[in-house]
Amino acid sequence: MSGFAVYILASGRNGTLYVGVTNDLARRLFEHRSGAVPGFTREYGVHLLVHVDLFDDLDAARAHERRLKKWHRDWKLALIERDNPDWRDLADDWFS
Repeated sequence: MSGFAVYILASGRNGTLYVGVTNDLARRLFEHRSGAVPGFTREYGVHLLVHVDLFDDLDAARAHERRLKKWHRDWKLALIERDNPDWRDLADDWFS
């Protein structure tokens, strides 16, 4: 995958949410899941990829990330439910 990904991670269905942006989603997810970087996602067990938006432009991706971070929780939940109603881990088969 090339470009930039704005992603939402969850600890589980309707659980704790995290919004991030990266130019390498697989690498960043590995960092989240392995606990390689101390912080919010490691502390709260937030590692299920439940939503992704892709962008060619870094500025557009960062603007979208900032916008999503300001959204009310209910709006984020509705976005996830619309595109991923079963709250499937979209990266379930990426790592062994």
